[in-house]
Amino acid sequence: MNHRKQGLALALCLAAASVAAAEVQVMVLGTYHFGNPGQDVVNTQVDDVLSPRRQAELQTLTRRLAVFKPDKVMVERRATPPDSPELPGYLDWRQGKHQTRRNEVEQIGFRLADARGHTAAYGIDADGMFPFQALQDYARQQGMEPKLQAMVALLQQRSKDFEARQPRQSIPELLATINSPEALLRDHQFYTEALHFGQGDKQPGAELLGQWYTRNARICARIVQLARPGDRIVVVYGSGHAYLLRQCVLEQPGWRLVEAVPYLLGDKTGEIKD
Repeated sequence: MNHRKQGLALALCLAAASVAAAEVQVMVLGTYHFGNPGQDVVNTQVDDVLSPRRQAELQTLTRRLAVFKPDKVMVERRATPPDSPELPGYLDWRQGKHQTRRNEVEQIGFRLADARGHTAAYGIDADGMFPFQALQDYARQQGMEPKLQAMVALLQQRSKDFEARQPRQSIPELLATINSPEALLRDHQFYTEALHFGQGDKQPGAELLGQWYTRNARICARIVQLARPGDRIVVVYGSGHAYLLRQCVLEQPGWRLVEAVPYLLGDKTGEIKD
């Protein structure tokens, strides 16, 4: 009987180890735009990430994220063609074939993939509609412009707060602030507040929110389809998307969401915090 119990215990341990080995772990790293393309509702002015100070901070950031030991790095870039997600630009960048650009795709995503010796980085961006003009038109027609202006003003204030923190905070610290679950929820609530705009069958706010969910579902579908059992994945994406991408990861059976903040601050590396 004892031998049977020991055998059963061993079998259970092996089964648990097998499940753990097959678990997909995903870190969603929300970022601000290092080279802002000016396509957001509110656009933030950022420091030059090619300056010596910021380059040193990015080296620290890469070293800390590498402790997670990702097998794949996925970034906010459209794959061309869409069914070939490995980015040719990564290999060009790795071989020094073009000048380094001021964007988080290269400065974080490509750096991290290179530090881990990856031969590929993956583009998972997806197109989507953002019918903000229809929301603005409805607000004007229904006398709700003050409500919409207040929502945008809150985003502008957060942008100003971020700009004010830049001189005294490192890139890892800035990213840690915007990647807290509370901050990600606040950013996402701009979209859910849009539900106030509409009545009856006319729902421009619901349409905007639905389109935003659709785009992020398309992005997360690419993550799901590229993942393999046991993968450790880092997703580098604009912070406005992070709430929904995290939610998508949490809803995948056998997947685990890994919080980025402890790695950003060095809690997982034994380094002294910035």
